[in-house]
Amino acid sequence: MELDKLKIEELLEQVTDPEIPVISIRELGILRDINIENDQVEVVITPTYSGCPAMGVIKQDISKVLKEAGVDDFSVRLVLSPAWTTDWMTDDGKRKLREYGIAPPDPKSKIVPCPRCGSENTELISLFGSTACKSLYKCNDCKEPFDHFKCH
Repeated sequence: MELDKLKIEELLEQVTDPEIPVISIRELGILRDINIENDQVEVVITPTYSGCPAMGVIKQDISKVLKEAGVDDFSVRLVLSPAWTTDWMTDDGKRKLREYGIAPPDPKSKIVPCPRCGSENTELISLFGSTACKSLYKCNDCKEPFDHFKCH
């Protein structure tokens, strides 16, 4: 396989967040860079927060995808600085979160609309949802609980 950054990025679209399987690591913004030098590929990733337990699985999934495509000389480097921010999420990724039932981050608004019915009549139940990067809300109209991806 002729190695170029675009081809590697296309391969890595297969790698999703194990906790949110509808969003790729690129759409989530944790895929920071792809460096290719002398046929050696370096994939640079940043966790949504330090200590994120999903990073080990993500590194394994990156390795699996690259090996299956015939890329043998690669490394996966975890960088913590600059710290990940929800600003790095793509608009398509935020749309996929909403469709999956997770309210995407919106730093411009203090209102968290329900991803199921669209109501803005919601309330915070817990600062921590199913993972530390999400909080738990309840919709007062459709009565459904939902995660909200916290703004960072």
